[in-house]
Amino acid sequence: MSPWEKFANDWRGKKVLIMGLGIQGGGAQVAHIFSKAGAVVTVTDLRTAETLKDSIKSLDGLSIRFMLGAHHADDFVSQDLIIRNPGVSELSPFLQVAREHQIPIKMETALFTKYAHNKTIGITGTRGKSTTSHLVAHILKTAGRNVVLAGNLPGRAALPLLKSISKAQDVVLELSSWQLQGFRDEKISPHISVITSLYPDHLNRYASMKEYIRDKTYIFKFQTPLDYIILNKDNPQVVKLADQVTSQLIWFSHRDLPEDFVLKIPGIHNRENAAAAMAICKLMDVSDEQILRSLATFTGVPYRLETIANINGVEIINDTTSTTPVATVKALEAITKPITLIIGGESKNLPTDQLIEAVNARVKKVVLLSGSGTAEIKPALQKTLIITETKDLPTAVAAGLENTKSGGTLLFSPGFTSFGLFLNEFDRGKEFNKIVKQLSHDQTPA
Repeated sequence: MSPWEKFANDWRGKKVLIMGLGIQGGGAQVAHIFSKAGAVVTVTDLRTAETLKDSIKSLDGLSIRFMLGAHHADDFVSQDLIIRNPGVSELSPFLQVAREHQIPIKMETALFTKYAHNKTIGITGTRGKSTTSHLVAHILKTAGRNVVLAGNLPGRAALPLLKSISKAQDVVLELSSWQLQGFRDEKISPHISVITSLYPDHLNRYASMKEYIRDKTYIFKFQTPLDYIILNKDNPQVVKLADQVTSQLIWFSHRDLPEDFVLKIPGIHNRENAAAAMAICKLMDVSDEQILRSLATFTGVPYRLETIANINGVEIINDTTSTTPVATVKALEAITKPITLIIGGESKNLPTDQLIEAVNARVKKVVLLSGSGTAEIKPALQKTLIITETKDLPTAVAAGLENTKSGGTLLFSPGFTSFGLFLNEFDRGKEFNKIVKQLSHDQTPA
């Protein structure tokens, strides 16, 4: 029986509640696949139908019940299964109601992994998991392998892959700390696991850094001695995890790359990501020569230090996925040209000392996007750096470009979340690109 046949057989006729439809499309894909399997599907989300209209439209023609704008306890006691969106806290009182009624609660990426039966590669970390995941997929594809990339990817759920997955495919999973809670519940870990880095993050949702790191460890917690965990020996928080490992431990460092090897993606942190990808692909029997050849052609992942335009000699870089102070610090360290920085947003209760120090030392000018995180750092920034503060991204981009000389860089690396002004960091990044595209058009001679 194929993974899809087993999945459909298990859930045909069962009542399944999708908690958190979301706006990026992944939740809709999960609802779609359960509906196609013959399940009786209910979708519930705190957001309104208007906010979720694109996701809802993608489910046209399917017999799905929508409960939007609020959750209702009754929906959580009359199901055979609840699928929790990673954006939903496991401490939700509605999930507690489900537990009291012994309703199984699962997460889709872990569920996919359980059904697929493939030996998976799992990649997590505060920074670097997206780039490393894409690097691994790029190297393996270049080497002629059949690769599936899934997990913590915008608008791309893993469960629908059950329809087409084959045992011959390599499965690469980018995994967030919240998705790894699903692996904890299933008591599974990937065959090859990687932790790229650990820094303070999500402390607006976790009670402590200890809790956050605990969830990251589930990527290797259930491995056997036949499995592999690859750890960053240059990251102190990652090094501390070594004594918890029971599988085969492999270390990586940015120094593993030849000193004269040139990547198209800038920064020491990206050399770390490349070294992690190299360690993984060596275990997949890809030669060093093939790995380095593939690394040299990798151009990066959208919204991560992505150069999107050059206007009047000013390089414009979109780094919207920098949602933590340390991410912006890494971006500043990666750029050698004079920098005008657009920064700001909502706080995640993370340390900001390093960010403030890096901005004051490395940046020529700053444009602030208003938010609670911005209010935390503004008093400590050198006043002469600040051009303006605004809630309006077009105003921020225009001010930044106007105050950046030819040969410099306009860097959009917010360092905080986008809640309040945008739906998420990807919505923020798309809007930035749209504004820059219009400015590029305006600068084109008639």
